[in-house]
Amino acid sequence: MAAPTPETQYAELPDPQEVAKTYAEVARRASSLISDHVQRQLKKGVAAPADELGIAQAFMDMMAKLLANPYKLAQTQMNLVWDYFSLWQHSMMRFAGMNAAPVVAPEKGDKRFKDEEWEQHFLFDFIKQSYLIAARHIHDTVCCVEGMDDQSQKKVNFYTRQYIDALSPSNFALTNPEVFRETVKSHGQNLIKGLNNLLRDVEEGGGQLRVKMTDTSAFELGKNVATTPGKVVFQTDMMQLLQYSPSTDKVYKRPMLIVPPWINKFYILDLREKNSYIKWCVDQGHTVFVISWVNPDESLAEKTFESYVQEGILAALDAIEKQTGEKQINAAGYCLGGTLLATTLAYLAGKKQADRITSATFFTTMTDFSEPGELGVFIDETQVSSLEKKMFERGYLEGSEMAGTFNMLRSNDLIWSFVVNNYLMGKDPFPFDLLYWNSDSTRMPAKMHSFYLRRLYMENKLVEPGGIEIGGVKIDLGKIKVPCYFISTIEDHIAPWKSTYIGARCFGGPVRFVLGGSGHIAGIVNPPAANKYGYWINPAAKLPATSDDWFNGSQQHAGSWWTDWQSWVTAHDGEQVEPRDPAKGKLKVLEEAPGSFVKIRIDAKQAA
Repeated sequence: MAAPTPETQYAELPDPQEVAKTYAEVARRASSLISDHVQRQLKKGVAAPADELGIAQAFMDMMAKLLANPYKLAQTQMNLVWDYFSLWQHSMMRFAGMNAAPVVAPEKGDKRFKDEEWEQHFLFDFIKQSYLIAARHIHDTVCCVEGMDDQSQKKVNFYTRQYIDALSPSNFALTNPEVFRETVKSHGQNLIKGLNNLLRDVEEGGGQLRVKMTDTSAFELGKNVATTPGKVVFQTDMMQLLQYSPSTDKVYKRPMLIVPPWINKFYILDLREKNSYIKWCVDQGHTVFVISWVNPDESLAEKTFESYVQEGILAALDAIEKQTGEKQINAAGYCLGGTLLATTLAYLAGKKQADRITSATFFTTMTDFSEPGELGVFIDETQVSSLEKKMFERGYLEGSEMAGTFNMLRSNDLIWSFVVNNYLMGKDPFPFDLLYWNSDSTRMPAKMHSFYLRRLYMENKLVEPGGIEIGGVKIDLGKIKVPCYFISTIEDHIAPWKSTYIGARCFGGPVRFVLGGSGHIAGIVNPPAANKYGYWINPAAKLPATSDDWFNGSQQHAGSWWTDWQSWVTAHDGEQVEPRDPAKGKLKVLEEAPGSFVKIRIDAKQAA
């Protein structure tokens, strides 16, 4: 191969004028951001550092307990030294050209180290293993400190993991082989573009960093997401009610109402036609109604949990009866929407109107909050009081704050992977409908969210008979006698399946509990055509005492749980009638689906 000439060498270099232009743009934007930040700080004044989350106190407690047992600490340090000695020995063998088994390897599915250079290149393999050894020993040292209370221990474990994840060598340009190659190849242009991307995200975040996960301009509601045909046929201050157009010659007599969580928007169940649960249900012959919750502002600050029952589900039931003439329906609730549905079922049972909803389906729904998983790290008296102070000042909880909390639960996938892609590789985020939905956060009224955190999460009153009241009715889940279908997912980090199982046993009627593969979203949005993940069912007529007993007696099935659910729900009522056109019902059509409520998008600048 001929040696490169001076002309071809210069041709490979970036255009000096473009480089100068890029640097000038970066400098201008950075200067503007710094100036804006200074002005904001001057307006706020200088405030003393606060430990609203109780993190510093938890770590101080942990250090005091560790130092109280110097023998165990010394033993831990010796174990770390021994592992590093083993790594040095392994590395010398690799350097000498000999094969050697690694001292430590990434966990299965750890995408940070998927590049082959992490294993094949001597230096990057050493860096990777050195990090993994340190991470393991740090975690093992702090995870189970004798004498610490449970809440402090959970905080230490969670924030130690955040620290460990942040320091991964994959997050730094010089120690990530993929970034290093790109930097050499592009003469550093990836880092310049990455800095531009960083400044863009800070600008769009109103002075706060909001890592961009997808190209939001690639999607439009009603055009390429949330496209199932239908009409908005009813609305209150709290919601719009959508009815979807039939696609079959006959439909089931009982309409179906879907109650999504108001913490996110309903179109997670209607992203694209091929993975739309809503479209699939319509194609199976269901007359589908969906609640589209309002994205509240300060004017709705006084709306309560009871408001979501009365002006949400109960109002929807009345509207569906007027539209179709049917007094009985099937209902399904997703996550927090399922918690609301369970509350409504108990309310109807207390009012002697239980037959208005004749079957209920719960997607990843918690009703017993005694074991909330890692979300419990954020919920104690100190943190809730601090959050309430912020909420009541502005009248709502900003959706991006809750979204940030959820992202921290899977920081490597939902934070650091985008930091590497956007800021180190200098790439634009890939258009992905699921991440578009994930970034479309919603607000929550202050009074409602305070009730939810305190009465349900902290006090676990929903499973206590009479623990809460709705419209003067004492709520008792044991009075729910209608058939219920619980679908949870084995990798769920928001509503852990063992926690949802505890809640499922609180109901007084027949419960079919199904465990799907994958996580909180992918395990639910799992169409039969994809033939992925599978699901577990225990054939016992009654739910066993514990989740472990249930799982040990379960059988795994291939494919999607959707088909199992369809068989279950139609077994309770297979009668069919003529299809119902939403434009020909007794309710006036207000607008086309997906409606205007779902299109209210709060961008980061607006939130700031």
